Amino acid sequence: MIDLHHSALLADLAISSEARTKLNAKSSLFSALGSASVFLSYILWDKSNFTSFRIYCVCISVVSLLGFTVMASAMKQSYAKEHPMATRKTECHERHEEAVIPQNRSILVFIKQLMKHKNFKYFSVMNLIQVFHCHFNSNFFPLFLENLLGGYSSGLGAFLIGISFLAPHINNLYFLSLCRRFGVYNVINLLFFVKLLISITMFVAGPKHIWLLCLFVASNRVFTEGTCKLLNLVISDLVDEDFVLHKRKKAVSALMFGTAALVSKPGQTFAPLLGTWLLALQTGHEIFQQGSSVSGLNAEITSPNPLFLDQQRRGIFNMLVYVPIVCASLQLFIWSRFTLKNDRLKWVKSARSGAEHSIV
Repeated sequence: MIDLHHSALLADLAISSEARTKLNAKSSLFSALGSASVFLSYILWDKSNFTSFRIYCVCISVVSLLGFTVMASAMKQSYAKEHPMATRKTECHERHEEAVIPQNRSILVFIKQLMKHKNFKYFSVMNLIQVFHCHFNSNFFPLFLENLLGGYSSGLGAFLIGISFLAPHINNLYFLSLCRRFGVYNVINLLFFVKLLISITMFVAGPKHIWLLCLFVASNRVFTEGTCKLLNLVISDLVDEDFVLHKRKKAVSALMFGTAALVSKPGQTFAPLLGTWLLALQTGHEIFQQGSSVSGLNAEITSPNPLFLDQQRRGIFNMLVYVPIVCASLQLFIWSRFTLKNDRLKWVKSARSGAEHSIV
């Protein structure tokens, strides 16, 4: 819920693409600092004694609560000082809007409007695939590390997993600078193309090139997560288009972000299910199978039979490259039909800015 309102707030604080990319860049910077806490959590993690880890989690929760409360209060005060007239008008019309919106702008009306919003439908399908790919990587990333990149120490594995949480935020700073120069649509389209290209290259090269495979596993997760973070800018543009198309008095940012998150939920749910099915299809092993014959994937991977070991490794490799190839191909096709870009995007931005100034 906090992430939802945070994203909606970024859309409401600025309208121009340049201002929004700057806000998102600052958000990514501090998100990267926050993600660095994952390294300390791995240091404190102890399977035999959870006390230190529990204390650490409580401290993180308290610091997050205090930070959120203080910053939210500071933002309200800052906005009230910079826009005193808008603040007073908002307070005067707040009760009136609460009485009018349920009658004139019900949820059913909003859903019908979204069903006619072509760009939102194209984005929703593309975002569903992206969320699926992100959660597929999250669920099976340790499996790829362990069975494709060979043996490594537990400390190195924890470091690589920690980097996979931190790197997308840092990488996003560069992507946002590209968005300011070339536009969000073009950057996302480029990322889909790069994902398809490196996946095909890795498929042709095969699993024997360890360093290339290591780079692919890391970049696949980092770039996929980075693309997910850029999609908030697209939803913000869709908020602007919805505002203009339906001549709203106030942007429905939270509703748009919430609906987009709701529509993408199946991708999050089906990622582990389809991933497990693909794993069974490619390796002939049910990861959740129980019984005396099979105790887990690692038990079969460590089989002394080299032919069997190579077959299992090849199956996991196919699973690693097939998913991004299919996802990228579908996303490139769907994204090509998205029209909120270039001249139309400029018109929407101009129309919303003019409407906002006339209301204030």
